Amino acid sequence: MFPTASLLMLLLALSITGSPVEVRNSPVTIPIVGRLNYANGTISLLQHDRARAADLKDFRRHGHASSPVTNNGISYVAVVDIGSPPRAYNLIVDTGSSNTWVGASAKYVVTETSIKTDQHVEVRYGSGRFAGTEYLDTVTLGRGLTITKQSIGVASTSSGLRDGVDGILGLGPVDLTNTTLTNFPGATIPTVTENLHSQGTIPRDVVSVFFEPSSLKVETKGELTFGGTDATKHAGHIGYTPITTTNPASAYWGINESITYGSETILSTTAGIVDTGATLILIATDAFTRYQSATGATLDRMTGLLTISSTQYEALKNLDFHTGKKIYVLTPNAQIWPRSLNSKIGGISDAIYLVISDIGWPSGRGFDFVNGYTFLQRFYSVFDTTNERVGFAQTKFTRATTN
Repeated sequence: MFPTASLLMLLLALSITGSPVEVRNSPVTIPIVGRLNYANGTISLLQHDRARAADLKDFRRHGHASSPVTNNGISYVAVVDIGSPPRAYNLIVDTGSSNTWVGASAKYVVTETSIKTDQHVEVRYGSGRFAGTEYLDTVTLGRGLTITKQSIGVASTSSGLRDGVDGILGLGPVDLTNTTLTNFPGATIPTVTENLHSQGTIPRDVVSVFFEPSSLKVETKGELTFGGTDATKHAGHIGYTPITTTNPASAYWGINESITYGSETILSTTAGIVDTGATLILIATDAFTRYQSATGATLDRMTGLLTISSTQYEALKNLDFHTGKKIYVLTPNAQIWPRSLNSKIGGISDAIYLVISDIGWPSGRGFDFVNGYTFLQRFYSVFDTTNERVGFAQTKFTRATTN
């Protein structure tokens, strides 16, 4: 289900704080704090997301992704302890890749729990990559979440990561690691979540994600739950849908869905992916054309996004995502980029930009949409490897007017 990590110029850093909930044989929840940090000027959201989608679509054919590892959108960074005595590393939390590695910024420190396997490991990200040696070591995500003999790639060379980021914490499926051990290209490397489950730390191979929508606030709160879900962070039942069998979306957290704008179907049931490494919501070109026509939006050359007037915003209808037996409603406010952050994408301060964009190819390719961060910030999301499914539920932010 899912490759290559993507990072960003717009950084949502998730640092583990406080004491996580610890209940034996139950899911373990880690409180996280998000900070928005901007660097190197404006952010090319559409350029990054479209390039990433194209590379993920072609991953199976190429054997690796060729998108830039530096994400111009949003990424999530957690402080992870490795070794004994532990050393803290800032790692990108990525549901779109499966290798865990360090050494991009802070160098790996060999401790009494480090075991060198002498295996060469390499992951390519096109304009970014890492290559180095595999170690087995103790990894601690928080009190109650410790893994022994976890495979860690220790980079001797790396490129594409911004300063202050030490590597990647891969939470994707194990199959995406099967080309990364140079001497054993068919072998897979157990992932962090897989080992938490197999070592009895969590009851299921599941990661659930909750976070607040972006705003001008210095900090936004969120959490990761390993092994299950946190009922205090969502409203009502979680609706699940199985991983699609349609290639290439089936390699990732891929699902089947259809999309309607008001009463008009703009995308018939088809396969696509749910991706925390993308910022926007990308849809097939034919669906995008229908959406643009229905909303009356025009294309803004500065940002590459659709823009609408205040009058058109007042007339904007709900965008409904039909997946499984549920409908997930993206309200008019949820369809627009936070106006307080317009300058960060090279936009005009009082303009209204839509977060639905063209993926770059027509429907029918087996990879016809990407539900990125702007979708996921409105819904509690569950990535369930044990049952091969994805789940969504409403949160208190589903109908918020923060944008």
